[in-house]
Amino acid sequence: MAFRAFAISKKTGISAATLVVLLILAALWAVLSRAEYGSGLGPAEWSAIHFTVVQAALSAAISTVLAVPVARALARRRFTGRGLLVTLLGAPFILPVIIAVLGLLTVFGRAGWLNMALASLNLPTISIYGLHGVVLAHVFFNLPLATRLLLQAWQTLPAERFRLAAQLDLTPRAVFQSIEWPMLRQILPGTAALIFVMCLTSFAVALTLGGGPRATTIELAIYQAFRFDFDLSRAALLSLVQLVLAGSAAFLALWIIPSVSMGGGQDRTRQRWDARGGVQRLMDGIAITIGALFLLLPFGAIITQGLAGLLVTPASVWQSAVTSVGVALCSVAVLLMLALPMAGWIATAKRGSVEAIGLFGIAASPLMIGTGWFILIHPIADPVAFALPVTALVNALMALPFVLRILVPPLRDTVQVYGRLSQALSLQGWPFWRWVVFPRLRPQIGFAMGLTGALSMGDLGVIALFADQDHTTLPLQMYRLMGSYQMEAAAGAALILLALSLGIFWIFDKAGRGHAQA
Repeated sequence: MAFRAFAISKKTGISAATLVVLLILAALWAVLSRAEYGSGLGPAEWSAIHFTVVQAALSAAISTVLAVPVARALARRRFTGRGLLVTLLGAPFILPVIIAVLGLLTVFGRAGWLNMALASLNLPTISIYGLHGVVLAHVFFNLPLATRLLLQAWQTLPAERFRLAAQLDLTPRAVFQSIEWPMLRQILPGTAALIFVMCLTSFAVALTLGGGPRATTIELAIYQAFRFDFDLSRAALLSLVQLVLAGSAAFLALWIIPSVSMGGGQDRTRQRWDARGGVQRLMDGIAITIGALFLLLPFGAIITQGLAGLLVTPASVWQSAVTSVGVALCSVAVLLMLALPMAGWIATAKRGSVEAIGLFGIAASPLMIGTGWFILIHPIADPVAFALPVTALVNALMALPFVLRILVPPLRDTVQVYGRLSQALSLQGWPFWRWVVFPRLRPQIGFAMGLTGALSMGDLGVIALFADQDHTTLPLQMYRLMGSYQMEAAAGAALILLALSLGIFWIFDKAGRGHAQA
């Protein structure tokens, strides 16, 4: 066996995993110590719980249902720009939430493009605030994710099945029922469950688009109890409720997400013999057009409004931008110190169940961890002084589950292929990492670093609890500009944040792929 080549990784991996667990458990212990169970949950808290579950369920259902025709159309059509559109479907995942919210406000807000068009036609305008605004924003983020997941599942369907269906002259309805629906029945529940969990812990969307007490999520209630009332016991109790709710949903999602493998075929999925009729082609064109417009219009709004807003951007925005870049780079450094040894340990572990440790952070929301560490720090020091380090640490913990999913599979393959040879050459520990692992995992490591940096750049969670005027990141500064109705300056800040987020992602990803090609 080649596991000895990773002897040092086992020790450091277990140490890194233990540190992750301790950091989260310490926050949980602090929350439990301040929660007053006798007071119970009042009507406002139950209302927040109800709204959180309802908006998450609606967002998951709508995102998943709308993704079906878009993914189906992309799976069976080839057109100019298709590859670019599929690539852009991944952009909302790394797009800072506050930027997307501003783009949606520009299109759907009270003075947005849609309401201006409705007013010109003497039609009633719409409001983006409240439940429908929160759901709209979540659909914007999660429709592309659901489409990508469904598209990957569609591409597992062997082309020979569609050729046989064409030879049997099956109708499009029969093709869907006999070939595509069995696949969808496997993948749709897991996709909806994943989106549901992500919407449960959404904070920035509810903060900016929530419509008062009736549109308050648990995360927003924690922030309000903490920031405005400084009621640590109420914030701790709500954090505990959030942990139980999100943890249960995450466990359910991991339990029901299947591995999609249709089998039987030679994996030639480019050619499709079904849906060549004019009606089917028209329906696919409509689905792709609507999906593309829904995704691209907010992006266009950000760019057009941001270029004009750069002229009125205050100096504080640029100072916050420098701070955000520093926090993002610290998050990347912390992430590497945790993820690499953990990936080495998980990849060589005899039991795959140890990978669940990396998913521990999914059950804990950033605000819960931030609340816990504020409680721990407050008696001994000024928590504001630790705003940026805690933010960088929490951002790294939140990115850890995704990064492990990126690193572990190729690392496991590397160990299986080169482990025996490396052991015979006495390449163990650090030499094995340097000469065998790093050259083959540079693309994945670069992608993981870029993803972590981009996610950290756009975070508006923990920093909202700790920050003051001197410790402000760019997303928080942008939110403050929006709150003071300086929309042009906020648009300029959004364009800067968008450029920095995509720039950090591109630099790290390009560096990894460039070294791999060399």
